[in-house]
Amino acid sequence: MDQERTHWIELPAHRSSVGVARRSVGSRLRSWSLPGELRSDAVLLLSELATNAVCHTLSARILCGIGLVTEGVLRLEVHDHDRSRRRLRRCRAALDDEGGRGLFLVEELADTWGVDRSRLTGGNAVWANLTA
Repeated sequence: MDQERTHWIELPAHRSSVGVARRSVGSRLRSWSLPGELRSDAVLLLSELATNAVCHTLSARILCGIGLVTEGVLRLEVHDHDRSRRRLRRCRAALDDEGGRGLFLVEELADTWGVDRSRLTGGNAVWANLTA
């Protein structure tokens, strides 16, 4: 991907890093003049992916990235350093649960999403694509 059409940020795997990633990505998306609804969905998805990496992997750092793959297609990625090869589990949250809806939101909002082995970190690379 073209560097002017991508943005990466590496952060410690702490809960406070999710807000930093959200603000950083939101700012970059605004600078690319993308539609407001696309920006909102992208920030929410990245937040969910980053939260999962922070809370559910054995990783000290996370790498968050966004990129305009083609005109109108935005790709979001979160890479962790967890080399345990544990599979991501989709939880079914009860009505009064405070968590457990992250991958459900990703599944509902993203056009496509998936998990690969990260060539950048050796851990998981969870990605989602959104179309404008």
